[in-house]
Amino acid sequence: MPPAVRFGVNYTPSVGWFHHWLDFDLDSVRADLDAVAALGLDHIRVFPLWPYFQPNRTLIRPRAVEQLVALADAAAERGLDVNVDGLQGHLSSFDFLPAWTRTWHRRNLFTDPDVIDGQAAYLRTLAAALADRPAFLGMTVGNEVNQFAAGPHPDPDRITAEEAERWLLRMLAACAEGAPGRIHLHASYDAAWYQDDQPFTPGHSARLGDVTAVHSWVFNGTAQRHGRTSVPAEHHAAYLVELSKAWADAPHRPVWLQEVGAPAPLVPAEHAAAFAEATVANVLDCPDLWGVTWWCSYDVPRDLADFPALEYSLGLLTAERRPKDIARVLGDAARRTHTPPAVRATALVVPADPAHRSRCAPGGPVFDAYFRLAADGARPTTVLDIRADDKDHLAARGITEVVTPDQVLPTPQGGTRS
Repeated sequence: MPPAVRFGVNYTPSVGWFHHWLDFDLDSVRADLDAVAALGLDHIRVFPLWPYFQPNRTLIRPRAVEQLVALADAAAERGLDVNVDGLQGHLSSFDFLPAWTRTWHRRNLFTDPDVIDGQAAYLRTLAAALADRPAFLGMTVGNEVNQFAAGPHPDPDRITAEEAERWLLRMLAACAEGAPGRIHLHASYDAAWYQDDQPFTPGHSARLGDVTAVHSWVFNGTAQRHGRTSVPAEHHAAYLVELSKAWADAPHRPVWLQEVGAPAPLVPAEHAAAFAEATVANVLDCPDLWGVTWWCSYDVPRDLADFPALEYSLGLLTAERRPKDIARVLGDAARRTHTPPAVRATALVVPADPAHRSRCAPGGPVFDAYFRLAADGARPTTVLDIRADDKDHLAARGITEVVTPDQVLPTPQGGTRS
């Protein structure tokens, strides 16, 4: 039997948001984690803020590292495993970069040798501090660090795909040096799958690290185009899981839905539970799913200013630690026994060249064809165009039918393209 799917939450503290590291209160953290554990979830994803932990390139604050370990121990006491994101990086529209990388000390985050050495030391230090904790799952290099490497970021540190790969390999190696044998991975926002000029590619996500991470947000045009109850909106997370498999070399590489949420007003509060229920049900129909980690644990307190409006209401629980209906949906899913899904035998062809990955984005022919198939009950997966005739590859994945977008999408005159 394959391992059970994991259910967890991205831990956003109820008091002070991630600024709680400046006034760390372990009793408040314990109360937060009590409420999370009561939902029946089994893990959290934790976010130390990089400038708070490493304010100088050669200073990784011991007290901050001790507080991270204390948080991980508190989680373990409540039956919660812990994944730690290292380089924050970017969270909820705010960038958190140390002063030694910006303005008068501006250096490229991905190519400057001194910056890279500092980042590696930081990741290695965090991983080593947690390496002997049984509840420590491993490190994520950072949260959506690919957003720093291209537009629409207003001031990107531009790099090539080759430079992105070298950087990722160095960071993942640092995590493994600090905590050998744990699950170490990296995470990109969906530009890695959808944006033609993004240097962090689908191949990086699907081949580097121990698990593929996908982050699913329907405010990327999916809900705007199709509506919150549409097949594309309710299956978007499942689509990203299956899209990632086209680029994976291992036929059954685990895929972690590491972020997914119900963003208002595209998903109004009164419909968030239904959206979550549909999203979880559909992603559980994806083979090789490692886990689902909802964004997020607690609403952003209303006394904190300047967040985008949707960020204030994404929590499973209110800032007063009261569970919402959506929390019960995730808790019920976590407590149920899930039958492993059948193989997805129909594969949609996607372009291997990352310069054409916008074909997979909302409005692109791969996206539209996938959801035409899904609406018809076909349970599609994906395969690269360069592997579409590779019988050994197809057999290893259980694929028995390969179709192209042109064969699926209707022509202007009706029917399908031949």
